[in-house]
Formats: sequence, C-alpha cells, structure tokens
Amino acid sequence: MTAAPEQTDVLAVAREQVLDRGVGLGEQQVLDVLSLGDDRLPELLALAHEVRMRWCGPEVEVEGIVSLKTGGCPEDCHFCSQSGRFPSPVRSAWLDIPGLVKAARQTAETGATEFCIVAAVRGPDRRLLSQVREGIEAIRADGNDIQIACSLGMLTQEQVDELVAMGVHRYNHNLETARSHFPNVVTTHSWEERWDTLRMVRDAGMEVCCGGIIGMGETPAQRAEFAVQLAELEPDEVPVNFLIPQPGTPYEEYEVVEGRDALRVVAAFRLAMPRTMLRFAGGRELTLGDLGAEQGMLGGINAIIVGNYLTNLGRPASQDLAMLEELKMPVKALSETL
Repeated sequence: MTAAPEQTDVLAVAREQVLDRGVGLGEQQVLDVLSLGDDRLPELLALAHEVRMRWCGPEVEVEGIVSLKTGGCPEDCHFCSQSGRFPSPVRSAWLDIPGLVKAARQTAETGATEFCIVAAVRGPDRRLLSQVREGIEAIRADGNDIQIACSLGMLTQEQVDELVAMGVHRYNHNLETARSHFPNVVTTHSWEERWDTLRMVRDAGMEVCCGGIIGMGETPAQRAEFAVQLAELEPDEVPVNFLIPQPGTPYEEYEVVEGRDALRVVAAFRLAMPRTMLRFAGGRELTLGDLGAEQGMLGGINAIIVGNYLTNLGRPASQDLAMLEELKMPVKALSETL
C-alpha cells in the first residue's frame, strides 16, 4: 500500500530538522509520526537510530533500581499496585540498610553505572530522608562508587537541597502522561505539582529523570502532547514505561500496548528529543518480547534498566548485557567526576 504524501513528508522533514540540525519535532509533527502505517515502521526506526547515534553516540547507560519503601502509598495513581487505596496484593514494606547495600553491590556487578533508590510515597518525611542518607553513606563505605539516583515523590526546596548535599546524582519524578490526560490517571495531586518538583531539582543542579507510562487510555494526540511537554522540560533522561495492568488497580483490565505501537512511540520520542537519554523501562518485556528489545535499541533507545522493576519482574541483567554486546553498543562508563 502506497504511503500518503504527508506520511512521506514527515520523515523527510524529520531527517533535515532532527538528524541534520538536532531540532526536535513539534507536537503536530510527532502526531504525524505516530500516525505512520506499519509499512513505514522500519524506515521510522532506522531514522530514529540515526538520530540517536548522531546526537547521543553509541554508548548505553545501564541502571538498576531498588525499592526502599514498597506499598502503602497514599496517592491514587490508577496504574500503581503500591497505592494503599486499591485492593492490590502489594503490601507496605521497608528495605533495611544492609539490603540496600547488597542491592547496590549487585547492581554495580552487572556493569550498571546508575543505582536508583525508590520509595512509594507522596513525598519523603524525615524518617525516609534519614534512611536514604544512611543508605548512601553505607553504599560508599562498601567501596561502591556507582552513581546514585533517587525517586521519592514530590519535594520541597529544603528536601531538594538535602539530596544535593547527600551527593544524589539524578532525581526521578515522572510526569506519567500528558497534562490534559493526567486528571484521568491521578486525582490526589496535580501534574503541576510534579512539574514544580522537577524545576526545583533542575535549578539545584541535579540531573532530571522524567518520563511516563504509555497505554493508560491516552489518545495518540495526547502521546504527542506528552512528548513535547517532556522536551520543554529538557530532562537528562526519559524512561519510557508501558502499562503492566496490575491486579486490584483501576487499570487491571486495560490491554497491553501492541508492540508496533510501542516502537512507534519510542521512535517518536527520540525524534522529539534528539539529545536526551531515552531509557527502556517497565513493561518492555510484556509489550515487545525479547526481539522487541533489540528493535528498540535500534530505534532510538540508548539506556536500559536491568533486572526487576520494583513490583514487576524484568529480564536477567546478563541477557540485556549480552544483547548490547551483540549489537556492539558499549556500556557507558562511570563519570570521571565522581
């Protein structure tokens, strides 16, 4: 089937605008990319890979994550099994400091350069911040110089400053979805509250990690909206998650994103953010399968999470590292500034 002229044009425009000049696509252009037919998908992925190689290079950042506090969260994020408002099987639990040190050590042994400490909370209280501080000190005392990131919910300026003083390298706080769709996903806080935290983090000098979840009932137009909103934030890293329908949550009956749609999203996000670290995160195994991981790495992705994702299982780290070796994509080395 012959592609419509506008479909041909959007990739031609993208090649000149994004590949040649490094200028990300605008909202309508991203929507045009997301509207491309399956017959154009190989061409789209190839262009996204060219853009990644041109503006980011061949290196891949590998990260491991661990949950310091699991479950019992007071917020009502409809996708999340850790919300205390839903009858999901996940129950509140804390990881002790020796467990945190062990997880960091195991993460470093995979070759990962980033270790993210995550807590299911609206925002950190004194107890949680104290545990994070003790955990980071213990990880360093263990001789581990892996870069440490945190994901602890919404922050005050004082809390941002505390994390900077602890040596936290990067802060993750996902916007989750487009601003226009957010009230359908979360009602206990606003998109703007998340945005404010991210601005404080950036202004304090920490790297910003901000992405979201695809497959929560958003339209293609809202996916395009989300891409340009992320681009406006200029995050250092964008994790791309695909919804894993969780038992007991409002989204437990939602369908998994179809693999080709997932790859279209990955490529479109790369064309919207040519210089950003774009990370495969939760749901990629379910949505794409083993072959999809390779297609994504050749379609704009340049970072991955290895191992498990908080309350969901991922692929063994060895499997992902073997894939990177086969694709001749070097793992990013630890920063020499540590």
